[in-house]
Amino acid sequence: MSNTVDAITAEVVARHLYTISEEMAAALIRTSFSPNIKERADCSTAIFDAAGRVIAQAHRVPVHLGSMIGAVDAIKQRFDEADIRPGDMFAANDPYNGGGTHLPDINIVAPVFWRGKIVAYVANIAHHSDVGGMVPGSEAAVCRSIFQEGLRIPAVRLVREGKINRDLQEIILLNSRTPDERRGDLNAQFASNFAGIRSVEALFERYGEKTEATIAAFLDFTRARFEAAISKIPNGVYVSEDFLDGDNEGEKARIALKLTVQDKRMVFDFTGSAPQLTWARNIPHQALVATICTVAKSMLDPDVPANAGYFDTMEIIAPRGCVVQPCDPAPVGCRSISCGVLGDAIAAAMSQAMPEKALAGSGPHHLVVFSGPDPRNDTYFVNYETIAGGMGARPSRPGIDAVRVHASGAANLPIEALEHSYPVRLERYALRDGSGGVGEKRGGHGVIREYRAMADGIRVSLSAERQHVPALGAGGGGAGAVGEFILNPGKPNETRLGSAMADVDLPRDSVISIRTPGGGAYGKAVSK
Repeated sequence: MSNTVDAITAEVVARHLYTISEEMAAALIRTSFSPNIKERADCSTAIFDAAGRVIAQAHRVPVHLGSMIGAVDAIKQRFDEADIRPGDMFAANDPYNGGGTHLPDINIVAPVFWRGKIVAYVANIAHHSDVGGMVPGSEAAVCRSIFQEGLRIPAVRLVREGKINRDLQEIILLNSRTPDERRGDLNAQFASNFAGIRSVEALFERYGEKTEATIAAFLDFTRARFEAAISKIPNGVYVSEDFLDGDNEGEKARIALKLTVQDKRMVFDFTGSAPQLTWARNIPHQALVATICTVAKSMLDPDVPANAGYFDTMEIIAPRGCVVQPCDPAPVGCRSISCGVLGDAIAAAMSQAMPEKALAGSGPHHLVVFSGPDPRNDTYFVNYETIAGGMGARPSRPGIDAVRVHASGAANLPIEALEHSYPVRLERYALRDGSGGVGEKRGGHGVIREYRAMADGIRVSLSAERQHVPALGAGGGGAGAVGEFILNPGKPNETRLGSAMADVDLPRDSVISIRTPGGGAYGKAVSK
């Protein structure tokens, strides 16, 4: 901590900023329109300093962090500061031009002015249930190009001095199958930023000129704290690998990692990873950054403040054109599921360096998107859901059941909200007993969630990982069960579906069963 900055004041300011980010998240969730945000909280909020560094992030969806960092950077590169006015807000979602990680995540960023200059940015990200593309929901592993995934938005000014650019907004709405939801959710994002701007302005009014120096000092403190955590790991090179599903059902795509720990720094080198895929399982740069930061924080120092201070302690090497650094126009829609496998590769390497905190492999969530006509109100609906998997075990405890792993974080949609909003009925919702790996400490169980179609014309799209390559155990523990998509389970026409399918017909009264993968166990099972 700088000698010119009072440590207590720095802590108070930092906690105040974190509280503002949570206030923004509450405003976004409470004013949103779609079940995906107001019920599942598939959104995030953050505050950045004038240089574009993260200084506070609400505890929501970790992978969103990369998107917001990229969006702020894109805005600063595209717009001169002299051309930005109070009341402006900018939108972006494109992984290759706007800093996003996939197209349904729309970032809305706004500058905060104090005494005539930009002193901070507030930002939020909301996962919009549909932004166009060839598949309802705008996220499906079967997409072969980002142009098939939906509307691409570079960093553009959506609000000028408090007035919405209606022409640009209408373009966004027209490209969605559910424009009323999009309008309501965008308005909620604007409201969230207004709340953040007001509170950050008040903070600067209270602490005055020293606020920026105080924030910088807190970032320095965060860096020093994380360097101290890294220094407890033995210097060395730690190697791991894991596998995504490949371009064809049953094929594999390698994620290779060499972790080098040296002098309070970590270098994550993904040289040797598979070439980028033609399916939408690729992991764009900002999602790679977010996953590394999240896993490293969770294993080394979970309580370290979530700001840019600790980011500087890590270096990333990833060759262009590989599965964790794809090039435009490679599809990236299902990057969050892939990041579950990426997180396992990172955790496996770090587990070698710190075996007392080792983590077995985990079962990432599965994605299901229902769409079709809703006869109850004569509208078209899109229901986007991710179903939790099981966490890997550790030396001291079993894996967590029914949880999103590593960089993922949204909730399962409550049954009441599901059946109220859409013409589907939940027939079964339970832990998937026995799906966790067997060992001294068992792996976390996945989930079984079964839906019945209650109307004609409903279709479903499915995307998953770990349906062919299970989450491995550690220390001699067993692997978790792989995931499954089963159509009409227990019936004569029962059918196992693939891990990447789009527009599967669900006739009225048919049932789709989502069975998510379990986590790996730790240690050999103790015989009785």
